[in-house]
Amino acid sequence: MNRREFVSRLTAATAFAGVASLAAAAEGRRVALVIGNGAYSNVPALLNPPNDASDIAAALKRLGFTVSLAANAGFDEMRRGLIALGRDAAGADMAAVYFAGHGMEINGENWLIPVDAELKRDTDAANEAINLQSVMLQVSNTTSLGLVILDACRNNPFAARMNRSIATRAATMSGLGRIEPVGNVLVAYAARDGTTALDGDARNSPFAAALLRNIELPGVEVTFMFRNVRDDVMEATRNAQQPFVYGSLSRQAIYLAGRPTAGADGAPNPLPAVALPAPQHTPTSPTIDPALVGTWEIMVPSGRGQSRWIWQIMGDGTYRFHAEPQRSARPHEGTITAANGHWTLHALRGLSGYSDGGAYEIRNALAVITGKLGTGAWKRSAE
Repeated sequence: MNRREFVSRLTAATAFAGVASLAAAAEGRRVALVIGNGAYSNVPALLNPPNDASDIAAALKRLGFTVSLAANAGFDEMRRGLIALGRDAAGADMAAVYFAGHGMEINGENWLIPVDAELKRDTDAANEAINLQSVMLQVSNTTSLGLVILDACRNNPFAARMNRSIATRAATMSGLGRIEPVGNVLVAYAARDGTTALDGDARNSPFAAALLRNIELPGVEVTFMFRNVRDDVMEATRNAQQPFVYGSLSRQAIYLAGRPTAGADGAPNPLPAVALPAPQHTPTSPTIDPALVGTWEIMVPSGRGQSRWIWQIMGDGTYRFHAEPQRSARPHEGTITAANGHWTLHALRGLSGYSDGGAYEIRNALAVITGKLGTGAWKRSAE
């Protein structure tokens, strides 16, 4: 099964999870500031940002966020909104900022541009635009996740007309520049650093449309959700636009729309087989956590209904995998190590070159497994 097939299958799986209320899935207080700037005073207008912001705000409200929405915001409104968000975010479980509009890199700094900005010179940015570092700071004091989502990499008319104070110092790139968030902050760009994003000719930009399709899917870990968005945008733009996420979170799985639902009829996220280089050696004395020893299963939707994937983990550090029906996934077996919340796996027969690793957490009859492509919940089987 290739990666695209897996992503499609995983997305379909979440539809069976059966979440009664997305708002009820929020664990703790969630706050958000959503800004859509399209009616710029000094450059041509952008059509989609107000629509994108309105639709994203509605989705975040359904996910349990208390949302402040600003359409066509000037500098003062953006500044006040961020200050208020920072106060609300202190001690909250999650805080998010979504911005659609113009953004640019100047002198190595990234700026979000209000609708009343003139930006005649590069040095005007400090007084007329919002620094991305200050945005990240406002969402950094949460207990779980600070999230900044920027559909702000559009081809920017401010850059072409701006006078630069020192040409060698103030070279303005296309789009936004690379960043390195710290702590529990993730920053998602609609297009990776140094590239531009499309505004689109529909109600929403390609990035906002992909985000709206994925952000409310239950049971999908947040980093994997953005991988789904990336694939959707690249498909919609024929690889012309590649979204990118910056930041590094801990091994704790974070869900915007609720955790995977356990049960025979549920559809927890399956852990995919990742094609990696074959290991150079096989551990001679595998270590296995006794809590993982046994038989585990997940139900995965396929083209002809659901299939059952079964993992048998033995106390000697070996495993066997098979699926019912068998055509849904190739059977294989090999070695597995698991201790102190970390695991690695190497296939020896049936699936050449398959290796993976990550984190795990045992919750009674559930094993929450995090691998290279996301997080899945395995149910202990009676077999």
